[in-house]
Amino acid sequence: MPTLLHLSASPRGATSESLLLADDFLAAYREAHPDHEITHWDLWDGTLPAFGPTAAHAKMAVFAGQDLDAAQRDVWRDVTAAFARFDAADHYLFSVPMWNHGVPYVLKQFIDVVSQPGLVFAFDPASGYRGLLRGKKAAVVYSSAVYAPGRGPAFGSDFQTSYLEGWLRWAGVADVETIALRPDAATGDVADGRTAARATARALAAGF
Repeated sequence: MPTLLHLSASPRGATSESLLLADDFLAAYREAHPDHEITHWDLWDGTLPAFGPTAAHAKMAVFAGQDLDAAQRDVWRDVTAAFARFDAADHYLFSVPMWNHGVPYVLKQFIDVVSQPGLVFAFDPASGYRGLLRGKKAAVVYSSAVYAPGRGPAFGSDFQTSYLEGWLRWAGVADVETIALRPDAATGDVADGRTAARATARALAAGF
């Protein structure tokens, strides 16, 4: 049974624009794919492990082919469990609000946790990195309250899409679809854009 995993990076619940669009996507996806399983990972729910000094040393030991000490084995067990939860899905839906021109720190934490040698990527000194998440596809819902293309630098810059989509493709996910809700470049209003973005989310989900 194909599985879609929704990874939510917004902590704002019912007031979140990105979660509203994700709900539209998921409703249309369920209707189009009643035999598919849908799972949800709220990245704010406390299940995402920290990635601190012990984990960083464990990562470099794995990279170098060295043995892990007891503390490193414990933290690496949590890291690989988080990756397994992510890797178990065939398709992904990310709902991502813009924070300070980029992504919420919990999404960066998730990426730092799962992006490990032999799991998300392989590395060859001659040819460089090779993403290992093959055969998967992703849809990403982006929202922003101030930034919009064409508003000028005083209204922010977009490091949100370039960062997440760059990571997905680096990890081997070549099939990436996007839905974006941005304020109107002239008025700053999101009402018209919300209606269009919700329609886009439903249409994209139906064929995803």
